[in-house]
Amino acid sequence: MKYVPNLRKKYNEEIVPQMMEQFNYSSIMEVPKLVKISINQGLGDATQDKKLVDVALTDLSSLAGQKAVPTKAKKSVSNFKLREGMVIGARVTLRKNRMYEFLERLVAVALPRVRDFRGINDKSFDGRGNYTLGISEHIIFPEIDLDKVSKITGMDISFVTTAQTDAEALALLKAFGMPFKNQQN
Repeated sequence: MKYVPNLRKKYNEEIVPQMMEQFNYSSIMEVPKLVKISINQGLGDATQDKKLVDVALTDLSSLAGQKAVPTKAKKSVSNFKLREGMVIGARVTLRKNRMYEFLERLVAVALPRVRDFRGINDKSFDGRGNYTLGISEHIIFPEIDLDKVSKITGMDISFVTTAQTDAEALALLKAFGMPFKNQQN
């Protein structure tokens, strides 16, 4: 038997029929789906300390479940002591099963560990059905070993969907269990 993540099963069995009824889609193919999750970590202090990049790459790789790649500066900026081609961040893009597994860990384990958590902002949609979530402390993920953390960094997590509107994307992410604030259920 082939392994299928819990959220993928939930999407096929519960979310698709629910959204077809809610938005009056005529075909299953119209129902929005999650395409990818991109995790991006900018490291401005990496211009002074090169070890920060290596630590960020290993941390991001461990929490994503696949190898993170370094991002390089496109332009030189003398005020920031930045040269073109310098490594100033790390990113990873998750698709298919790894994407669903990461989303499940994010919703069930990581977000409840945020201090004074009251839900995530529902205003961070881009107008085309994509959502970006900013996390200020990467230590909320259980994969990060707190003893080895020298500097707490933040990250942006972008959810790319096939939704045409923000309302459809909000309904999709809510159905996946994303804890949005100021939502009436």
